[in-house]
Amino acid sequence: MPAVRSVFRYYALESKLVTPEQLEQAVLTAGVTADAAAAPAAGEASALPPADVEDAAIASRLVEMGILTQYQAKQIQAGRTKFELGPYIVTDHLGTGGMGQVFKGIHRVMGRECAIKVLPLHKATPDATANFLREIRTQAQLDHPNLVRAFDAGCDGRINYLIVEYVPGVDMRRLVRRQGPLTQQQAASVMMQAARGLDYAHKRGLVHRDVKPGNILVTSQGIAKVSDLGLAGFLYDAENDPRAGKIVGTADYLAPEQIRSPGEISHLIDIYSLGCTLYYAVCGKVPFPGGTARDKARRHCEDTPWHPRRFNAELNEEFVEVIADMMEKDPKARIPSAAEVVARLEQWAGEAVPIVPRSNIRSPWSAAPLPSGSDDEKENLHDTDGGEASASGAEGSGSQMSQGTSPVASGETARIRGRSRSLPIVQPIVPPPLTAKELIFRTLALSIPLSMLAGAVLAALAFRFLR
Repeated sequence: MPAVRSVFRYYALESKLVTPEQLEQAVLTAGVTADAAAAPAAGEASALPPADVEDAAIASRLVEMGILTQYQAKQIQAGRTKFELGPYIVTDHLGTGGMGQVFKGIHRVMGRECAIKVLPLHKATPDATANFLREIRTQAQLDHPNLVRAFDAGCDGRINYLIVEYVPGVDMRRLVRRQGPLTQQQAASVMMQAARGLDYAHKRGLVHRDVKPGNILVTSQGIAKVSDLGLAGFLYDAENDPRAGKIVGTADYLAPEQIRSPGEISHLIDIYSLGCTLYYAVCGKVPFPGGTARDKARRHCEDTPWHPRRFNAELNEEFVEVIADMMEKDPKARIPSAAEVVARLEQWAGEAVPIVPRSNIRSPWSAAPLPSGSDDEKENLHDTDGGEASASGAEGSGSQMSQGTSPVASGETARIRGRSRSLPIVQPIVPPPLTAKELIFRTLALSIPLSMLAGAVLAALAFRFLR
């Protein structure tokens, strides 16, 4: 019986990520026989069976040798060989958003790690492409340590991509979902840094329009960077902004004026959204969970969320005042600038506070392949985010570690009216434990009626039988 020839070896060489010498070394050290690992002839690969145990051993060995990443090995085992976008090599999949996918990559010559935002072919309508190019040019004008920087952009075949700074960390939404609300100091530090980045953008006439936990990346050292300018726009260039006058953003973080008069917004909508994000950071819940996008929009305009100390009793009352002032429904009464947010939070923040996730935060779902530029890629790419949908409700699901638009966990909570600062602190009502006498009394009170009922039923049955 002839040996099964390795499909994995064929695709590994086709990808150009592995040289013949490296593959031979992996085969020898993985304990695979030369016959079993022989590469198929050209044109035979499609007729061969899928990768077997020996292929998996070769793949694992190449990963151990540092020649392939886990992502690349899995993609090659699935028969995919394209890992290049211009001068960049894709090494991992980071996340999926409403209008694109984010991959981790490395520049082939410079060796610098980066994040690669890709507009998939099946979403590259003329409007989507124009918006993507607008995002590229917008981000190219910004350079601040608390904003994700843009490095490069290009087109590989029909695939448009944007190269941005890779942030080795996790977005705040996943961080909070994984380990619970941040401490007051951690939240103040992260939000103060985000406010610094927004202040830089605001002074240049740019409004983010989609500030939320999923768009704030945090490193293990506690450094925060605001990401994803896909919905951002310059206030002075409204006539060339296709989103001007529309309700865009994520429903859990929309400012009331975005809903009531989207044509008359200012940088103050980002202050409100940042206040909602700070609320989420310390409470572990969005301000108005549950319901439809329309329900959330109404509640942003009319209701007030539970007092934050309802969920986090360790918060300082003056700190809660800052959240209330950021979330004022009347923009004229709101904190007037991101610079003032920085000043108000500084007393609790101090230096950047290390925030280490308790474990690696990975997705249970399969990572998406790199778009190939072919029309059949629709089968592999899935839209899992609300993106720029008007008042899109709860954020859609993201894929993996960081730099991808991510959902927010909408925990169950209640609401009350009135300003947050004036609300009484409503604590959960916990009944006191029962004494021994009370327990005996309640047991007898329940058992006696049940015994009487059982006796009556038996008596009735006996009377009917005797008749």
